[in-house]
Amino acid sequence: MKDTYIRREDLFPFVHYEYGEAYYGSWKDLRFRIAREPLENVHFTPPEKRGEASLRVVLWPGPLGYAAAAEEDKTVQDFPFSEEGMQQAAAWLDRQMKERETR
Repeated sequence: MKDTYIRREDLFPFVHYEYGEAYYGSWKDLRFRIAREPLENVHFTPPEKRGEASLRVVLWPGPLGYAAAAEEDKTVQDFPFSEEGMQQAAAWLDRQMKERETR
Protein backbone atom coordinates (compact mmCIF):
# COMPACT_ATOMS: atom_id res chain seq x y z
CA MET A 1 0.00 0.00 0.00
CA LYS A 2 1.27 3.46 -0.88
CA ASP A 3 1.91 6.09 1.79
CA THR A 4 -0.04 8.78 -0.07
CA TYR A 5 -2.45 8.40 -2.98
CA ILE A 6 -3.45 12.02 -3.39
CA ARG A 7 -2.09 15.29 -2.03
CA ARG A 8 -3.34 18.86 -2.16
CA GLU A 9 -0.76 19.58 -4.86
CA ASP A 10 -2.43 16.98 -7.10
CA LEU A 11 -5.65 19.01 -7.25
CA PHE A 12 -6.32 22.19 -9.23
CA PRO A 13 -5.50 25.58 -7.70
CA PHE A 14 -8.24 27.04 -5.52
CA VAL A 15 -9.09 29.75 -8.07
CA HIS A 16 -10.34 27.01 -10.44
CA TYR A 17 -13.26 26.36 -8.08
CA GLU A 18 -14.02 30.09 -7.75
CA TYR A 19 -14.73 30.12 -11.49
CA GLY A 20 -17.51 27.58 -10.94
CA GLU A 21 -15.62 24.69 -12.47
CA ALA A 22 -15.52 21.13 -11.15
CA TYR A 23 -12.48 18.88 -10.98
CA TYR A 24 -12.97 15.25 -11.97
CA GLY A 25 -10.54 12.47 -11.22
CA SER A 26 -10.25 8.75 -10.84
CA TRP A 27 -8.15 6.15 -9.15
CA LYS A 28 -8.57 2.52 -10.18
CA ASP A 29 -12.38 2.10 -10.34
CA LEU A 30 -13.10 5.00 -7.98
CA ARG A 31 -14.33 8.26 -9.52
CA PHE A 32 -14.48 11.62 -7.78
CA ARG A 33 -15.63 15.18 -8.35
CA ILE A 34 -14.63 18.30 -6.41
CA ALA A 35 -16.58 21.53 -6.85
CA ARG A 36 -17.91 24.62 -5.13
CA GLU A 37 -21.42 24.08 -3.83
CA PRO A 38 -23.42 25.88 -5.09
CA LEU A 39 -21.60 25.57 -8.41
CA GLU A 40 -21.33 29.12 -9.71
CA ASN A 41 -18.68 31.54 -10.91
CA VAL A 42 -17.86 33.87 -8.02
CA HIS A 43 -14.34 34.83 -9.01
CA PHE A 44 -15.27 38.44 -9.84
CA THR A 45 -17.80 38.77 -7.01
CA PRO A 46 -16.50 40.50 -3.87
CA PRO A 47 -16.05 37.93 -1.08
CA GLU A 48 -18.64 39.64 1.15
CA LYS A 49 -21.28 39.21 -1.59
CA ARG A 50 -20.60 35.57 -2.49
CA GLY A 51 -22.85 33.95 0.06
CA GLU A 52 -22.30 30.67 1.88
CA ALA A 53 -20.54 27.90 0.00
CA SER A 54 -18.78 24.63 0.63
CA LEU A 55 -16.29 22.50 -1.21
CA ARG A 56 -18.14 19.30 -2.09
CA VAL A 57 -16.36 16.04 -2.84
CA VAL A 58 -18.39 13.24 -4.39
CA LEU A 59 -17.08 9.66 -4.75
CA TRP A 60 -18.68 6.84 -6.70
CA PRO A 61 -17.65 3.53 -8.23
CA GLY A 62 -16.80 3.50 -11.95
CA PRO A 63 -17.06 3.01 -14.79
CA LEU A 64 -19.93 5.50 -15.13
CA GLY A 65 -19.36 9.25 -15.07
CA TYR A 66 -20.81 11.66 -12.54
CA ALA A 67 -24.05 12.40 -14.40
CA ALA A 68 -24.75 8.74 -15.19
CA ALA A 69 -23.92 7.25 -11.77
CA ALA A 70 -26.85 6.47 -9.48
CA GLU A 71 -27.26 8.93 -6.61
CA GLU A 72 -27.40 6.08 -4.08
CA ASP A 73 -23.92 4.98 -5.20
CA LYS A 74 -22.40 8.39 -4.46
CA THR A 75 -20.67 9.33 -1.20
CA VAL A 76 -20.77 13.07 -0.52
CA GLN A 77 -18.56 15.01 1.88
CA ASP A 78 -18.52 18.80 2.33
CA PHE A 79 -15.57 20.91 3.46
CA PRO A 80 -15.09 24.65 4.03
CA PHE A 81 -14.71 26.58 0.78
CA SER A 82 -11.17 27.68 1.53
CA GLU A 83 -7.60 26.57 1.01
CA GLU A 84 -7.81 24.81 4.37
CA GLY A 85 -10.90 23.00 3.10
CA MET A 86 -8.91 21.92 0.03
CA GLN A 87 -6.29 20.41 2.35
CA GLN A 88 -9.02 18.60 4.27
CA ALA A 89 -10.63 17.35 1.05
CA ALA A 90 -7.33 15.98 -0.24
CA ALA A 91 -6.68 14.20 3.08
CA TRP A 92 -10.21 12.74 3.06
CA LEU A 93 -9.81 11.52 -0.53
CA ASP A 94 -6.47 9.97 0.38
CA ARG A 95 -8.10 8.08 3.29
CA GLN A 96 -10.91 6.86 1.03
CA MET A 97 -8.38 5.49 -1.47
CA LYS A 98 -6.39 3.77 1.28
CA GLU A 99 -9.55 2.16 2.67
CA ARG A 100 -10.52 0.85 -0.76
CA GLU A 101 -6.99 -0.47 -1.37
CA THR A 102 -7.31 -2.77 1.64
CA ARG A 103 -10.73 -4.16 0.64
